[in-house]
Amino acid sequence: MSASLLVLSCLAYVSMALPDSVLGVAWPGMSVSLDQPIGALGLLLPFGVGAAVLSSALTGRLLSWLPLGRLLSGSTWLSVLAVVGYAVAPSFWGVVGATVLLGLASGAIDAALNAYAASRFSARQITWMHASYGLGSVVGPAVVTAVLSAELGWRLAYALVAGAQAALGCAFLLNTRRWAAARPRPLARPKGPAPRSGRGLVLGSVVFVLQMGVEGGIGLWGYLYLTSAQGLPADVAGLVVSGYWAVMFVGRLGLGQLAERVGIGPVLAASVAGIVAGTGAMAAPGPAPLAVGGMLLVALASAPVFPLLILTTADRVGPAQADRAVGAQMAAANGSNVLLPGTIGLLVERFDAAVIGPALLAVALAMAAAYALLARLHPARVPAVERG
Repeated sequence: MSASLLVLSCLAYVSMALPDSVLGVAWPGMSVSLDQPIGALGLLLPFGVGAAVLSSALTGRLLSWLPLGRLLSGSTWLSVLAVVGYAVAPSFWGVVGATVLLGLASGAIDAALNAYAASRFSARQITWMHASYGLGSVVGPAVVTAVLSAELGWRLAYALVAGAQAALGCAFLLNTRRWAAARPRPLARPKGPAPRSGRGLVLGSVVFVLQMGVEGGIGLWGYLYLTSAQGLPADVAGLVVSGYWAVMFVGRLGLGQLAERVGIGPVLAASVAGIVAGTGAMAAPGPAPLAVGGMLLVALASAPVFPLLILTTADRVGPAQADRAVGAQMAAANGSNVLLPGTIGLLVERFDAAVIGPALLAVALAMAAAYALLARLHPARVPAVERG
């Protein structure tokens, strides 16, 4: 595999993270300009996630007749159009339209790159690609903060993001044929019967949904849990949540290399156990440092799970169905970003913030049970042929 295609894949993940991370920082100013309440931000989420779920689910079919390079290039330019839409939106519904376009573009890019990575990248490379999203999540808010501090307005911030994505779109356009030229090398198949694609796809999707539910649930509700249930000061809780994402970023940089040395199966098993242990520490009665340690353990343990599950998709469903399975799993993961954190929110409203820890533990235990079934059917391993 060409190193330039790996770099492009990582840059695409940085680019995808920029508009996602910009919105939360820019919204207070946007809401004033568009004459909307702060809470209207919550109305945008279903539009974006719904579009991303639809796009991810259809990407496998699109890849069966549309070359990967063209799909990536077209989706990136659609993303540019969406971000320009944010910059010039005259009303809230203009922002809604841009959000739908962005969801369609991001879902296609995400699923297409993961389908490519699943057949071409090593464990180290695919975790680096996913770590790049975390880098973009750091850069995006920093850009908006600098622009707003200079009193240049949120529209300029989106214009800058659109410029960065346009540069990536040009790079994809210039390298369209190179994606087609990089043919996947065959993976070593285990002895025994062929994978049961239906059962592997269902169990794999369930693990994706539950793992992303834990990861996203902490990202969304971790601050409230630390301040309201654990009594931490707001500034300390904010640092812990930032540390949560930082630990995940570092984990993705390093744990992929560990998977190449000891095997994907042991790393996934240890990660699932770490997620259960971390949420258990959050749910257990005890001092605040115990909950903080649990959150950071979940971040480290979660880091390699998503990319390594993507990498082993062909082992579960067979190479012929891998592209469509990746798209289906990405759609399930995107949907879980709304479903499970939203359910936890309803529990918080019904009870109080102390329910967050036990709720996350319950989801983690269900994930561990689903993964145990998946591992029995399709043991994860490192391909015998080195990729990349």
